[in-house]
Amino acid sequence: MGWLWAIIVGFVLGLIAKAVIPGKQHSPLWLTTICGILGAIAGNAIARGFGVDETRGIDWSRHAFQLVAAIVIVFFVDMLYTAMKRKRAQRHHA
Repeated sequence: MGWLWAIIVGFVLGLIAKAVIPGKQHSPLWLTTICGILGAIAGNAIARGFGVDETRGIDWSRHAFQLVAAIVIVFFVDMLYTAMKRKRAQRHHA
């Protein structure tokens, strides 16, 4: 159940991150989901570093760290993905 939950959370975080980032992102949905999973992991680690491990109720601050991390990761991975896609297209047209 842990992996299924991680995929669901990663999917949601990735989609929210794509919606927040201005402009169009070109990365596929599977890559966005992986970025969201990585954002959740990184956000948890950062939150733990700030002393936010677990709270009673909904961990809004931990979720905020996860979302910010997912936004940053989706942004940079999409830039890398787009650059690689453009480079591959140039090689095929050369």
